[in-house]
Amino acid sequence: MSSSLRFHVVGEAFKKKPVEVPDSKERPSEFFAKYVFNRQKMRKYLPAPVFSKMCDVIDNNSRLDLPTANAVAEGMKKWAMELGATHCTHWFQPLTEGTAEKHDGFVEHDGKEGMMEEFTGKELIQQEPDASSFPSGGIRSTFEARGYSAWDPASPVFVIGDTLMIPTVFISYTGEALDYKAPLKKALHAVDKAATEVARYFYPDVNKVICNLGWEQEYFLVDEGLYAARPDLLMTGRTLMGHDSAKNQQMDDHYFGSIPERVAAFMKDLEIKALELGIPCKTRHNEVAPNQFELAPIFEETNLAVDHNMLLMSLMRKVARHHGFRCLLHEKPFAGINGSGKHNNWSLATDTGILLHAPGKTELDNLRFLTFIVETLMAVHRHNGLLKASIISATNAHRLGAHEAPPAIISAFLGKQLSDLLQRLEETDEDEHLNLAGKQAVRLNIPQIPELLLDNTDRNRTSPFAFTGNRFEFRAVGSQANCAAAMIVLNTAVAEALTDFKQRTDRLIAQGTPTLKAILQTVRQDIKTCKPIHFEGNGYSDEWKQEAAHRGLDVESSAPLMLLNYVKPETIQMFGRMNVLSEAELNARLEIKLETYTKKIQIEARIFGDLCLNHIIPVATRYQSQLIDNVHKMKEIFPAETAEKLSAENLQLIQQISEHASYITEHVSQLVEARKVANRLTSEREKAIAYHDTVAPLLESTRRHVDQLELIVDDELWPLPKYRELLFIR
Repeated sequence: MSSSLRFHVVGEAFKKKPVEVPDSKERPSEFFAKYVFNRQKMRKYLPAPVFSKMCDVIDNNSRLDLPTANAVAEGMKKWAMELGATHCTHWFQPLTEGTAEKHDGFVEHDGKEGMMEEFTGKELIQQEPDASSFPSGGIRSTFEARGYSAWDPASPVFVIGDTLMIPTVFISYTGEALDYKAPLKKALHAVDKAATEVARYFYPDVNKVICNLGWEQEYFLVDEGLYAARPDLLMTGRTLMGHDSAKNQQMDDHYFGSIPERVAAFMKDLEIKALELGIPCKTRHNEVAPNQFELAPIFEETNLAVDHNMLLMSLMRKVARHHGFRCLLHEKPFAGINGSGKHNNWSLATDTGILLHAPGKTELDNLRFLTFIVETLMAVHRHNGLLKASIISATNAHRLGAHEAPPAIISAFLGKQLSDLLQRLEETDEDEHLNLAGKQAVRLNIPQIPELLLDNTDRNRTSPFAFTGNRFEFRAVGSQANCAAAMIVLNTAVAEALTDFKQRTDRLIAQGTPTLKAILQTVRQDIKTCKPIHFEGNGYSDEWKQEAAHRGLDVESSAPLMLLNYVKPETIQMFGRMNVLSEAELNARLEIKLETYTKKIQIEARIFGDLCLNHIIPVATRYQSQLIDNVHKMKEIFPAETAEKLSAENLQLIQQISEHASYITEHVSQLVEARKVANRLTSEREKAIAYHDTVAPLLESTRRHVDQLELIVDDELWPLPKYRELLFIR
């Protein structure tokens, strides 16, 4: 890219663009779920018996028969066609971290040499995508193409443009899950069953436990023109080179700051479209880093929340382009400033309205609260390495432990009040009065300012898994990840912990121990067992790394090695016992994750080498030649002694450019050779480890020399938009 084109692109990006604020005079409640076939629409478009049957299918997991499906499909088609739909698609979540869809028209022969609009229950329930074209981890050979997508009635269908979108699971011909939704639904069923049985110790009328999820989606926006001028952003989602801007986030002035006008217009447009699709957007604000923002919804049932997050990420990219932006969901698009995460706020609630992770007003309520808190800690303690594997990737590895992101060691923060109570229970065998204070009022002694209610826990920004009053916040999930990956592991692990708790407590009861006393004894035992996962301090400190290792926690820092937790015996046993994933499915997922890791580093290395050799080195050499020419001209004009003094700085720059350029050229060659060596390995495990140990470090060390050249080379010659241009929306 020529320097003149670069500055044209930068200039165009910085020009004041007209702000297009969507015109919506309706209240959000009036257009919420406008394009969603929810119960309100079902009641209108389905016969009463069919509507009742569908409610039973959704609420009680009863089986959907074909006649009912045909009636539902007819009602759906009528509703969708009134909105302008002409096609339908099974919308699913393959193991690519994205979504997939194949559109079919509402078109069939009418038997009279014409056509008619038709959509049947069979088409609604089941379709057949090409399974060989999606990652399967060896479950399917490339010549074995058959796979099935099957409708998930628990997630409402919706219309986008001219297409009826049907959320589905995706499985192979032989029945293995090839997606995230199928095992997520199994994990949610497992935790429902296990938690319901434990909840009935305290509330016999509980019939169901619902897992709730509230995700917080962080993202960056950059001007589209600048994005197009950065091949690394275009191809990898992050900047592979770029020196720090003199000003970035050190002034703490962007966080919760006034939202730029263009960004506010984008946010409003995004929220309207999201609300129309039933995504309950609630919070928006500037995040800590420049050009970084956050959107968060109201909590929803986890299966639906995951679908909505995947839909929203697609929507964000589309709406951003309408406003002259590109939306970056990479966990670390810019070095030296905060990366983006997707905090997963997780909780359990009963069908009778009790939030299981919230303290109660009676000692019985508080014993229930402690039971579910401690068993959640047991799950996190027993499978802390697997939880880390569920959120690690080539992209999230750049973020964890850097600039406010939680470290790559899983620990749980509870807060002083709850920690003190657990310690008292651990240290005494006597019955403890389980009194937990609610929110406490504090007076500020400032006229006109009312009392503030303080939560019974503080917040720990360095904790990957923190209790925040009535839920746990899993803060380590990456911004572009599918939330289901973490939720599958967490819910299955909690289901296992609650199942074990119930079995041990029932044995005590069978031996004559009163029920509440038996519960307290088991809880006390588990408090001691899971104590290593409980940490209230600074997760960034070097002392914690040493302490965590001493406690027996997983402190592995290599992403490929973290992923091996997927096939450890205790992992295989847990998923098999809870009927969520088979050993073959776990091995397949490991294979896919390792292969994905390798490919992402491979692409980065190839783009980086191209930029270095075809963009950076030629520009640096050109500037060096200009400096050399200047030195020669100095010698022609000035006396030798004067010329030497005047040329000293240029001579130093010439030498620095030579040193940096030589290092870059040599190490790009080493990078290419390291890739070739790694690519010859046949094991995906060994290949991923080689890319982590040899290719990635070479890329990062060589980048530092490119970034130094950026400070030396004439700004007019530098071929790429710089951080100071990328990071500040005008």
